[in-house]
Amino acid sequence: MQRRRTGTIAVVSALGMTAVLGGCGLTGDSDGVTLKLVAADYGDGKENSSQKYWDELVKSYEAKNPDVHVDVTVYSWNDVDRKVREMVEAGKAPDMAQIGAYSDYADKDLLYRADDVLSIPVQADFVSQLAAAGQVNGVQYGLPFAASTRVLFYNKTLFGEAGVQPPKTWDDLAEAAEALEEKGVKYPYALPLGPEEAPAETMQWMLSGGGGYTDDVGTYSIDSPQNATTFTWLRDELVGKGLTGPVAPGKLNRAAAFEAFANGDVGMLNGHPSLMKMAADKGVKYGMVTTPGVDGESRNTLGVSDWMTAFKKNGHQEEIGDFLDFVYSEENVLDFSREYGLLPVTTSASQTMSTAAEDKNLKPFLDELLLSQLYPVGKASWASVSADVKKRIGEAVAPGGSPQEVLGEIQATAMRASSAE
Repeated sequence: MQRRRTGTIAVVSALGMTAVLGGCGLTGDSDGVTLKLVAADYGDGKENSSQKYWDELVKSYEAKNPDVHVDVTVYSWNDVDRKVREMVEAGKAPDMAQIGAYSDYADKDLLYRADDVLSIPVQADFVSQLAAAGQVNGVQYGLPFAASTRVLFYNKTLFGEAGVQPPKTWDDLAEAAEALEEKGVKYPYALPLGPEEAPAETMQWMLSGGGGYTDDVGTYSIDSPQNATTFTWLRDELVGKGLTGPVAPGKLNRAAAFEAFANGDVGMLNGHPSLMKMAADKGVKYGMVTTPGVDGESRNTLGVSDWMTAFKKNGHQEEIGDFLDFVYSEENVLDFSREYGLLPVTTSASQTMSTAAEDKNLKPFLDELLLSQLYPVGKASWASVSADVKKRIGEAVAPGGSPQEVLGEIQATAMRASSAE
């Protein structure tokens, strides 16, 4: 395949690839080249861990490319971004990392450009909205690796027992949560603002209240009146009334909330496609509706992409590119997406999924992706902002907490980080 070579590329993933500890890429002997890849774990147990996925994919690749060895290390989403950052700071950057943000590395000129490593057909196959989100100043550094959107999942059995209907507004949601709580449901509404995926739950609620992380011109507006109103409502109408379960939202991670839903202990929560399989496997009868908004169905939904990044530290531009072309083949993109209940990041795989009978449950998510809003991942400051959201946002909804103060502190972090860009 034709491959453009016009500079250095950043291949960064927002869904998280695991970095390999130690070592440079070139073995220095007749064994050829060893590429180090760090990736995130999308599995919910040993049987479907991402390590297993990568081991099988690498085995297939190495059978056709005996001079290249790919060494993959997988970390949980709680650790992967930090592990990669520590490796980079220690001067031991992996060749590739599949993580949650890329722009801070691109800003430091540590990454190859997409067109330095990918063949033209592969780069052109990315869903346009995701490809655009991978750009810094019009140049693509972040390679979308996996994507998802959000809808409100609800337990049909619990809703039936409580005599309530799926909510369309915040008030509907609060009323349903109260009815569920009266029936003894453990988590009437699960609000995972723990560090695993706090930025996603936060943005979903911001959007439902007419706000977001940024305004219409891309300037951070975290402490906007709309966002302050949203988190004040969450504090007063859900958390303060004991409708979010026994674990404080700031301590509740997405994986634990999903597990609780699959165990029948959650009335409703925001979820992405992988929750469908988890719930179905446990026999939970669930429904899905558009996320409720302040005065009707939310006009916007959250779109999330994880990113693959390609670091320049060890060289290996050609080998990285060849391996990533293999990773992004339609067959492999479909295999990964179906294994973990995520949306494909390429147009070819999306088109296949949209018409395949086995993927019919994903079509609502596929349709939403083109209309969704993504994190401001093109900002080098986003990594700092995201980290601060993970650390602080739970305080905004804690009883007695001050949403305006907490959002103001995160806004201050955003402005400081922005001024350094």
